[in-house]
Amino acid sequence: MSYRLILGAIVGVAVFSSLLASSNAHDYIVVDDTIPVSLTGVPGDPVKGKKLSVNRKKGNCLACHAMPIPEQQFHGEVGPDLSGVGSRMTQAELRLRLVNSKALNPDTIMPAFHKVALNRVLKKFKGKTILGAQEIEDIIAYISTLKS
Repeated sequence: MSYRLILGAIVGVAVFSSLLASSNAHDYIVVDDTIPVSLTGVPGDPVKGKKLSVNRKKGNCLACHAMPIPEQQFHGEVGPDLSGVGSRMTQAELRLRLVNSKALNPDTIMPAFHKVALNRVLKKFKGKTILGAQEIEDIIAYISTLKS
């Protein structure tokens, strides 16, 4: 076996390992500002996703975003309106924004919902993600239905 082949394999493993390590949750890889592969391999449930997106202790999308949910009060204005977001963005683009929006904009105030927070977190969140992988997929399934 040639040294180039061995070196190439070692570099390939190192790059792949660093990509996984940078995810913190070890279950996704970022490709071109997206996470193209489902975190769970199971389709999201849009009904559960809607419930999570308005749940003030879980997704809490309404804290920052207006959404086409008139039955809910107090929509936020800090983030973009999510009406029609399913027509503007792919599920892969939405997945990265939910998992770790700071990968796209380090200065965003949007939380990284599926990254283990290391600093300044409540004790109950220490070493944990805000949302589980299936919860992320459920919210993506719901907001993908918001078409213009």
